Amino acid sequence: MPDETPKSKTLHYRRSHFVTRLPVDYLYSPSHCWLDRRNESGLWRVGITKFASRMLGEMVDFGFELKPDTPVKTGQIIGWLEGFKAISDAYCVVEGTFAGSNPALEKKIGFIDKDPYQKGWLYEAKGESDAKCMNVDAYVAVLDKTIDKILENQRADEIS
Repeated sequence: MPDETPKSKTLHYRRSHFVTRLPVDYLYSPSHCWLDRRNESGLWRVGITKFASRMLGEMVDFGFELKPDTPVKTGQIIGWLEGFKAISDAYCVVEGTFAGSNPALEKKIGFIDKDPYQKGWLYEAKGESDAKCMNVDAYVAVLDKTIDKILENQRADEIS
């Protein structure tokens, strides 16, 4: 199945040295995942935001522990992501059924870094999005707070 997802309208975001474009019609989780409803059947495509991929560093490996059609709950650990800077659990942000991971990442994991909102999606799931998910404007507020906290910690480390 070719991935010819049309590009959506984006919001330009900049804070300190971090710059990205956020699709405005996606939902975002507090854990820096994005969700895009693929169709009316309730299938969601899920990935990590540019901010999350930057915190992990260049991606080197990933894995999902579930087979398609496995029931999932929000907050459930369903796999892992490994970047040069960090390793992170991959949490489910959909209550329903795991539909599978992105087969393109097996050949080119760099999609997660280079094209996180299109070709770099991680998995698909059918069901309801996590109630904590938010629109792009609310996510911008989360990003602002997160980046400000990082900058505050960096300044404190420089002083001490």
